[in-house]
Amino acid sequence: MSAPHPSADRAETPLIPAIVIGVGNEYRHDDGAAIEVINRLKHRHLPGVTLVVSDGEPSRLIDLWEGAEVAIVIDAIRSGPAVPGRIHEFTVDQAVAEPGTSASSHGLGLGEAVELGRTLGRMPHRLIILAIEGADFSVGLGLSPAVAHGIHDLESLVLAELARE
Repeated sequence: MSAPHPSADRAETPLIPAIVIGVGNEYRHDDGAAIEVINRLKHRHLPGVTLVVSDGEPSRLIDLWEGAEVAIVIDAIRSGPAVPGRIHEFTVDQAVAEPGTSASSHGLGLGEAVELGRTLGRMPHRLIILAIEGADFSVGLGLSPAVAHGIHDLESLVLAELARE
């Protein structure tokens, strides 16, 4: 585990080792991909790792990741011509810089949460965003075949990031 990020505000509050936040809605087909990964991770022994599901609302994301040594946010996205099932990986430095430009399938996206978190000084020490390209965000249960096929790779990426700590 790396040393806590030097910060006057955080010096008084011990950091939680890691949090994995699955953003999504299981009743909108591929938007449930992150929830599927969280459910799979719950069956593993991951000491020091908090697993949660969120609707992706920026202030709730900030509340969840604040004080974490590492925060991994998993989401399904629509980024245009990308191939469904493709996994995108971003660090906080690569995250969407301008509010309103996120490719998240939610009304307000991770870009807004990152910018608001930066502005408020409420960022985790390290933030990783893992997003899978979705094909179907209509109402209904179940993942599209391409996204279902990518779930194992997405889970493996989360585990690899957690192992880096």
